[in-house]
Amino acid sequence: MKRLLAIIITLASGFVLSAAAQTSPAPAATAGPAKVAVFSFQAAVGQTNEFQRDFADLQKKYEPRRQQLKSLADEIDSLEKQLKAQGDKLSETERAHRAKAIDEKKKHAQRFAEDAQNDLQGEMQEIYNRVAGKVYDVLSNYAQQQGYTLVLDETVTRQQAPVILYSDRSTDITKTVLDAYNLKSGVPAPPPPPAATAPKPAAKPPVTH
Repeated sequence: MKRLLAIIITLASGFVLSAAAQTSPAPAATAGPAKVAVFSFQAAVGQTNEFQRDFADLQKKYEPRRQQLKSLADEIDSLEKQLKAQGDKLSETERAHRAKAIDEKKKHAQRFAEDAQNDLQGEMQEIYNRVAGKVYDVLSNYAQQQGYTLVLDETVTRQQAPVILYSDRSTDITKTVLDAYNLKSGVPAPPPPPAATAPKPAAKPPVTH
């Protein structure tokens, strides 16, 4: 049951995006000093207006499944509590029958959750790959126009050798390319989340003398 609830929480918050690192042919050797930049590829893709829009649409699409899974979990939890409360009053046959029914519902909910998870992850990967390909094109064009001889993916280098121990932030072109991509895509920025309203203070009772 704990595993089932964990899957529900995962569906509610959205699945962790795992994407393959983008690779490109090594640049040809050029005369003169190298001009190097760093770029957070995976973060940039996730921050594009296009990806955020499509991801929000995907979450809405899967909301009915999440609600259905939550209903299944609530039903199983209720049946387990009933069995625990009434167990000593039931015959051995009835107790075994209810336990078997609960087990079948758990298996059904588990299959449902796994199918939903696989479908969602697959669609998320499709969205990521589509946007990532276009982000790479903008990055590649920008790097060529600015004369960069090497662009390091900061996301990958944190996980694999060599690791960037220090870099001047002026060499980070992530935001510049991200802004260029959002401008080219024409997709507006998503609206900010609604601000939480502060609770009003309780009215003080009138002072009586």
